Parts: sequence; C-alpha cells; structure tokens
Amino acid sequence: MALPLGTAAVLLLVLFFELARPTLRRAVTRSRVAIRTRRAHAVESYDPGRERRAEQRARALLRSCVEEEDWEIYNELGFLRVLGPVGAARGQGQAPYAYLIYPHKPIVAYVPATGELLNEYCITFPDHSRPFGSSRLPHSDDVLAKWMAITADERRLIGEANMHLPGRQVDPERVRRDLLRLARWERERGERELGGARAA
Repeated sequence: MALPLGTAAVLLLVLFFELARPTLRRAVTRSRVAIRTRRAHAVESYDPGRERRAEQRARALLRSCVEEEDWEIYNELGFLRVLGPVGAARGQGQAPYAYLIYPHKPIVAYVPATGELLNEYCITFPDHSRPFGSSRLPHSDDVLAKWMAITADERRLIGEANMHLPGRQVDPERVRRDLLRLARWERERGERELGGARAA
C-alpha cells in the first residue's frame, strides 16, 4: 500500500514541476531582465561630480553655521577647533581644554595652555542616501556633524563616543604640528587685526 502511494506522490510532484516550469522560467527571465535594466540605469545615471557638488554644499552649510574665525581656521588649516567648556565666552581667559575636529578622524582633546594631548573620541556619521551614498559623509558635513554634536551636548557625545589614548588613529605628531600651525595662524591674524586697527 505504501509503495503505490509513494509512487503516486512522486508522479504528482513531477507532473506539477513540468506544468510549473514554463511559468518559473518566465519569472526568472523577467527578474534577470529587471536586474540588468536597473544596473544599466544606475551606470548611465552615475554622476562623477556628485561628491564634489555635495562637498561644495557642505562647505557652504558649515560656513553658515560656525563663527567667522572658526570658518577661517577650517578653510585655511583643514580642521575646526572647539574650546571647552562649551559655552564659555571667547576671550575670557584660557580654556581648560579644547577639541580639534578633523574630517573622518576622531575628535582630539588637548590642553591649549600646554599642548598636551588628552584623548581621542571616535564617532562617525554615515551617509545613508541611495543609490550612490557612500559610507561616509562629505568632509565638511562630517566636521559639521561633530561640531553640532559637541556644541549641543558635549557630555552626551563624549559619553557615547569610543575613547582612546592619543595616537590610536590620529598621529600625535600631526596634531602637534597642527597646534603649531594654529598658534601661528592666530598670531598672524592678531597682527593683521592690530595693523588694521592702527590704519583706521
């Protein structure tokens, strides 16, 4: 009794497969054509200048958000400096610590009075736009996102970031050179402002 029932079940399965095969074949063919069409459209619509334009828009947005002095530092030196504690008025003595914000690098904390490097705070802001979104924001958007996070809620950012000792991802010698460049830039800017005030 089991043998005839098993044979009947196998025959039914083979018959069903034979009847469904043309439908399955058409479905697979349609799926392949759709995939090829999407790929061809994606290749045709790829715009190599997209990332450059995105960076230009990001720079304009960053410039509109930060102080003029901070924009000049970023534009000329390639990083932002945020004095801590956040909210302390500029020019009221030496800040106890500060941050350097690099594009796609950890935030580096340091002591402005001595140049001592304190920590690196690793945090990322991925770009989830499709179809051509990369895993990284444009440079200036990454800097702006970190600046906004640290000026809006410094404690939360520091609490959630991965903290490392200096040198884990950012070369300490590079940071020291950048601090020297920043000091020279501030000196030269002060001299220019003093010269402009005397001329007036």
